[in-house]
Amino acid sequence: MGSKKDFAVNVLSQWLKKKSMKVKISLGILLALCALLVLNFTIRDPRYFFRASATIHIVGLITLIYKLFAHKTCSGLSLKSQELTAVFLTTRIGCSAYLHANVHTVLDIILLLLTLLVIWLIRFKLKSSYIKEIDNMWLSFLVMLSIIVGIVIHPYTSHTLVGVIWAFSTYLESISILPQLRYMQNAKMVETFTGYYVFALGVSRFFSLAFWIIHTYETRGQYLFFWGHGYFWMLAVFISEIVQSFILADFCYYYIKSFMKGKLLKKMPV
Repeated sequence: MGSKKDFAVNVLSQWLKKKSMKVKISLGILLALCALLVLNFTIRDPRYFFRASATIHIVGLITLIYKLFAHKTCSGLSLKSQELTAVFLTTRIGCSAYLHANVHTVLDIILLLLTLLVIWLIRFKLKSSYIKEIDNMWLSFLVMLSIIVGIVIHPYTSHTLVGVIWAFSTYLESISILPQLRYMQNAKMVETFTGYYVFALGVSRFFSLAFWIIHTYETRGQYLFFWGHGYFWMLAVFISEIVQSFILADFCYYYIKSFMKGKLLKKMPV
């Protein structure tokens, strides 16, 4: 016989299954708002949101590295997503060191080193298990799009080029997960440790987005027009956070749904 916990989970799962997509979305939004309220009252220093976000990302990468060393295969993993991650981290670290190096710079350096290790393992040590044919997203388009938007909307700094590069790294980060999601769609499967990693990214983005939502609410929207080129920089960053969060939200929804059923997500939803 199953435990009371399993019974409760099954009842909740069946109840949600009968509800329309509109009701599910409404419940998801309500749950997110409740989580934001809890974070708002428990985390007083806003810097902890970004530290939590980076730390969860690091945990996700460590999970990947464990998989690569222990299972000696990079199946299910997009090299292009890791390369985009390395690019935006490198540019952000450079700008951060020039403008105001701090603990976030150190966390970014750790992220970059772990990401470079993943790239090295895929490119050289485990290249025989890498399926290049299904990792087929056009990277030059994503990079050029980020450069163009970065030139148009960027923060004020003592050097315009630094502001453009900082903006480029921000916009590229928001879409860097797309090749990984495309890879899983093409493969028609979600490898277990890759699923852990992508879910960790989703949780990481939630903490980052929570900072923006809470600060926007507390300043009645003034925070979004506080600093930047044409007063649109902060608004553009907020939108990029929303874009990245929504890109990952669909995956996280199905991942949690599968987990509640006592299963792991094995394929991407159509």
